[in-house]
Amino acid sequence: MSTTTTARPAPTGRHAGSRRRIATTVGILFVAQMVMAMVGTSLTEAFVDGAVDRDQMTLGVLLMMGSGLAVIAIGLLMYPVLKDVNPHLAVWYPVLRIAEFSVSAACGIYLLAQSEVVPNHMLWIYVPTGLGGIVLTYLLLVSGLVPRAIALLGLVGYVALTVGVPLDLLGVLDMGAGPGLLLVVPGGLFELVFLPAWLLIKGFRTVHAPQSRPTGAIHPAIR
Repeated sequence: MSTTTTARPAPTGRHAGSRRRIATTVGILFVAQMVMAMVGTSLTEAFVDGAVDRDQMTLGVLLMMGSGLAVIAIGLLMYPVLKDVNPHLAVWYPVLRIAEFSVSAACGIYLLAQSEVVPNHMLWIYVPTGLGGIVLTYLLLVSGLVPRAIALLGLVGYVALTVGVPLDLLGVLDMGAGPGLLLVVPGGLFELVFLPAWLLIKGFRTVHAPQSRPTGAIHPAIR
């Protein structure tokens, strides 16, 4: 698979307005999906830990479903932006976000049907979350669509999340408690705070296509 990145001419007029609306919508959706996921997870975990209110558990599953739908919307909205950077790699972002929703939905349906959770269900959700996040943040980093520091925070966070899954499965750490939580924090800050704040306030940066440059020169979008 080619990983060549390209920069397109600066968007103008209607296209620029569309990109601004996408940035705003994606920023809102990132916050919404995180809030729904956190509340939904707490409600389902309370049921698993002994709470007898099945209605709260059902609400938790529905919130997780809502979070998953928001995740799909983010993937679909970001694709036309990311494909201008690398169309071959960008397609994997919505694909992995759909996979994330599918795993989450399957775990939720199982919980409703059996009144028990799928073993290590959060870890299975983390797999497409981490891989999709790596695709997103890599493309954000090389394109300069958001500040480098924000993209790097997300990349580090998603790599940590992905690496943490096998470590958790092997019993080396617990990503749900203690030091293992540190592997979840960077990605959480990226999704809940830094990326949404930038997109809501500033939107995507404009990446200009270079007119000409000598062979071997570094592309301005990846300096």
